[in-house]
Amino acid sequence: MDEHIPLEVKVWGDFACFTRPEMKVERVSYPVMTPSAARGVLESIFWKPEFTWIVREIWVLRPINYTSILRNEISTRQSYRTAANWAKTGTGGYVAPDDRTQRHTLALRDVGYVIRADMQLRADVTDNIAKYRDQFRRRVRRGQCFSQPYLGCREFTAWFGSVTGDEQPLPLTDDLGMMLHEVVYDSTAQGMGVPYFFTARLDHGVLRVPSMNGVE
Repeated sequence: MDEHIPLEVKVWGDFACFTRPEMKVERVSYPVMTPSAARGVLESIFWKPEFTWIVREIWVLRPINYTSILRNEISTRQSYRTAANWAKTGTGGYVAPDDRTQRHTLALRDVGYVIRADMQLRADVTDNIAKYRDQFRRRVRRGQCFSQPYLGCREFTAWFGSVTGDEQPLPLTDDLGMMLHEVVYDSTAQGMGVPYFFTARLDHGVLRVPSMNGVE
């Protein structure tokens, strides 16, 4: 019976930016955490090839507040192949100051969420799912993670801990419009990603995430 109860973890941080993909130049955050960002947090805490994470709900615990940040960033996408070619031929090179540009970020500040999610075992896995669920709970309780979770951008560190039962979602109901659900990458390993969206709604502070069959 326990395996049908979603796993929970509380995450919080000083800043977050869950970037809207339609914004091409400046980063503008969705008002709440996206399902793909929530899955990234879960995988940072506990990941195994035997299962995948299915995010069910995201509770918004703190008021939605925006803040503006201006940062120096580089314009060119990093490429391992290009760097390897420079090393091989002894030509080329990269000078970061010549490639810098200022970009504006409309981020969230002082955020807090509860992520509720299920584990879905691969079809060929015969182990009991309870083993993995217990491992996840222990890691959350001890504050262990494979890599430091972050809230949309790597510089926005996410702290996490166990849900105590005192957490209350924000008393806010609102239509959030189309939200990014997931980016599914081509199985040919060509790096081509297909974005899937869903109609998001915050219901008394809870964002309920549909299954991938229900996204557009």
